[in-house]
Amino acid sequence: MFYYLIAIFIILLDQVTKWLIVTKMHLGESIPVIEDFLYITSHRNRGAAWGILQGQMWFFYVITAIVIIAIIYYIQKEAKGKWLLGVSLAFMLGGAIGNFIDRLIRKEVVDFIHTYIFNYNFPVFNIADSALVIGVVLLMIQMLRDERETKEKSYGENGTHHS
Repeated sequence: MFYYLIAIFIILLDQVTKWLIVTKMHLGESIPVIEDFLYITSHRNRGAAWGILQGQMWFFYVITAIVIIAIIYYIQKEAKGKWLLGVSLAFMLGGAIGNFIDRLIRKEVVDFIHTYIFNYNFPVFNIADSALVIGVVLLMIQMLRDERETKEKSYGENGTHHS
């Protein structure tokens, strides 16, 4: 249940911030937060990351539904006793649902976090996107931990292999 509460919190934070952008800013308007680094910019995306697959809503509906079902399955079956796995899946679930809501209701995703990193104009993103990235990073950490644990069990503390 805890993992679903994390996902719900992410969905609510994502949707509230997007609502604020839609209702308080004009499309294309940009507010500097940290000059030459971070801006709040009202932007819309009808595709995926970096604007790929523009206008392919049917594709996003199907893929996102499959992803959401898979994440819920893994939370139910694999996350018991693995808090980091559960949290990573919760972040991914919240992010996937957050952008899915936009695609269903608005037929586009509201983006607003705009950064310039080392003079690179990074594509504008949102809370749901951030949650997805954080979830994937946490999942990679969990996978590395699992791999190390498996090696330790297989080879033991002194590095010799035990069959």
